[in-house]
Amino acid sequence: MKLNAIKLERETLSLSVQADIDFELFADFAEAFAQAIDCTVVERQWGADRHQWLLEFEGAHLQLHYEFYGDICWLSTEKEDEFDVLVYLAELMKPYLASQI
Repeated sequence: MKLNAIKLERETLSLSVQADIDFELFADFAEAFAQAIDCTVVERQWGADRHQWLLEFEGAHLQLHYEFYGDICWLSTEKEDEFDVLVYLAELMKPYLASQI
């Protein structure tokens, strides 16, 4: 798995992820992504132009989103006190950044 960039956004309680993601093969990307950051996949939802997966990391529930038309992928939490989980997961993603490979 290779990531192009990551960016934490405290205001939106999210962590954006830039990568070369094929919408039709999102499940392959998401499974590898979840495994790389030690998350468990709890639920998968998808529609015509969007994927949304529920992930669990040590009791924290996170949403993994991908929108086809904007080619946007991000992790988010609804709880402000779980933003630190996103900070930690960003550290786990750093070895997968293209600039690190």
